[in-house]
Amino acid sequence: MRWDEQRVENDMRLPGIGDGTVVRTFDAPEAMGINFHEVRARSALNHVPGDSFGFSWTINPYRGCTHACVFCFARKTHTFLGLDAGRDFEREIVVKVNTPEIVRAEVRRPSWKRDLVALGTNTDPYQWCESRYRMLPEILEALLEARTAVSVLTKSPLVMRDVEIFERFRDAGLKVSVNLSVPTLDEKAWRATEPHTPSPAARLDAVAELRRRGIDSGVLIAPLMPGINDTPEQVEPIVARAREADATFLGGVALHLRGEVKDVFFGWLHSKRPDLVPEYERLYGRRAYMRPEDRKRTTRALRGWGSARMRASRADGGDSSRRSEQGDRADPPAQSSLF
Repeated sequence: MRWDEQRVENDMRLPGIGDGTVVRTFDAPEAMGINFHEVRARSALNHVPGDSFGFSWTINPYRGCTHACVFCFARKTHTFLGLDAGRDFEREIVVKVNTPEIVRAEVRRPSWKRDLVALGTNTDPYQWCESRYRMLPEILEALLEARTAVSVLTKSPLVMRDVEIFERFRDAGLKVSVNLSVPTLDEKAWRATEPHTPSPAARLDAVAELRRRGIDSGVLIAPLMPGINDTPEQVEPIVARAREADATFLGGVALHLRGEVKDVFFGWLHSKRPDLVPEYERLYGRRAYMRPEDRKRTTRALRGWGSARMRASRADGGDSSRRSEQGDRADPPAQSSLF
């Protein structure tokens, strides 16, 4: 691995990040043109108000995401840093390099109640740069040592690198779920909307292997986007593969477009799918969420397939399934969803 670095004055506006940012660039095809801003965070565990999403705490070691999904919910959080929700979100990645040590210190506090911690609620913890920084194994080890349950949501089969740690959670009797987001298997729709994500088929293979190893793992078909990935012909193959994999749950969420995410998505529509612009203007207009009747049409391919849960007896693959059931009905708190 080759890299170049430059120490610069930190002008980030994210609370908890101090001065002395190192900007690193990797000499790898996947990272060309991307800056990784290495910073030292003051805290790692982020409290989520309420319990609507099945978890109270999250950890986000990265801000921004090289997956470059056009619909990503988290894009708007990049504006908190004084960066834009478009290209900056994909090319200016904040890496909280001390996250593992901060997590270890925070979960050792007497006040820590061992509540479930969710990973992947903002940007993907297993995006490409995790293959270089390797923070997740240390984070997971710290949570395991503290006997803290964990839930993961990702678009990457890189999560299988840490499968032996997940098995140790399972063997210790701790709740663990590792869930994969698979919006589509349609190659055209995949490459257009998730240009730098790993193969959707490989994600479903990961679900099958996790289930074979006795680890709760489900599939989230999200977001469902009218005219792009919501037809029965596109959805049913995912459902079939999830069933074959013995997935713990299967859920789906209709697209929602809040704040700057709407600007990015509509910019993509005008460039790549101008034929859909009038329909999306009708569906969203000044709204972030579709009207209930439109949402029902968008998720119609999942009805009758046990979309919320594959088996009620395993509902607690659950943290993400509860999220998927509620995600298109109410505004979630900040950083509550990968989408």
